[in-house]
Amino acid sequence: MDRRLARIRGLIREEGLDGVFISSPVNTRYFSRFTGTTGYLLITAGENLFVTDFRYTRQAKDQCPGFKVMELPGDMWDRLNSILGEYGIKKLGFEDSFVTYRQYHKMKEKFDNVELVPMGEKADRIRMVKDAEEIGFIRTAAEISEQALRHVKPMIRPGTAEKDISTELEVFMKRAGCSGPAFSFIVASGWRSAMPHGVASEKKIRDGDFVTIDFGGKYRGYCSDMTRTFVVGRLSPKQKEIYDIVLTAQTEALKGISPGMIGSQADSIARDIITKAGYGEYFGHGLGHGVGLQIHEAPTISAKGDIALEPGMAVTVEPGIYIPEFGGVRIEDLVIITDNGIENLNQAGKELTVL
Repeated sequence: MDRRLARIRGLIREEGLDGVFISSPVNTRYFSRFTGTTGYLLITAGENLFVTDFRYTRQAKDQCPGFKVMELPGDMWDRLNSILGEYGIKKLGFEDSFVTYRQYHKMKEKFDNVELVPMGEKADRIRMVKDAEEIGFIRTAAEISEQALRHVKPMIRPGTAEKDISTELEVFMKRAGCSGPAFSFIVASGWRSAMPHGVASEKKIRDGDFVTIDFGGKYRGYCSDMTRTFVVGRLSPKQKEIYDIVLTAQTEALKGISPGMIGSQADSIARDIITKAGYGEYFGHGLGHGVGLQIHEAPTISAKGDIALEPGMAVTVEPGIYIPEFGGVRIEDLVIITDNGIENLNQAGKELTVL
């Protein structure tokens, strides 16, 4: 049996359900490998049903081996109700983190004698540990990202607009095989580099600026994520101090992360270094997050992270210091948790570079 379906069936058993209704596109793709935009999964202890409309029946039959493809004529909710009755489903798990309030009430109205059981993040967490195919896709996305960074490096100079670097990154990555960006690229220079999510703007790079570039692509649906920070022209002593602290924090975190460690423990490795250096208040986000079909997914590596790291998880390690009106530094690598530690998917140098 497919490992992914085996795990969702394990959830069905654990929760005492008759089946689960998967409606989020990301989980629909994960469990069925369907890449279209409209489709729903109904998975029971013994059946895999893919429900869609006439536009996607052929695609679903081609992409979803092991699933019985069912076309939805007429009202979707009425048809789903008939299917639930046909398969004797009385206790149905659903993705409450995705289903809208309106959809929930439509389900309550249309589904006869069916108990709707919210699953929280249980289905999402099945995606945390990646298989070899998934890791291969993530690795390729990371490799393309590194090629793109090398390509745009000559553009990082006074007078270049942040948005022009962002555009060139995206165009290069698409030409190199990515389907598109994994998120809106962050290219933040000067004072804007103190904005952790400073999406590329019209601002032009100036002499003496920090330039933080946080970007990633999608390859076969899977994301990459990396960040490098540069200095353009003049380097100040304070810039060097901040950069060195962040690099030390990231280096020690990469050395210390290991399977079995919970997210908060990994976070504290880098956070303690930054705090002892006197910049704890300027590191306001977690050390990292899971990456896969979504750019942000479980596990969370932060002060509140309570999930143990397992081999096969893809996570970021990205400490930063952000000082308002001065600027900021973030250094980020994407790593795979292994049996003994990590495999770093990013090889781009991290030494302080003045361009």
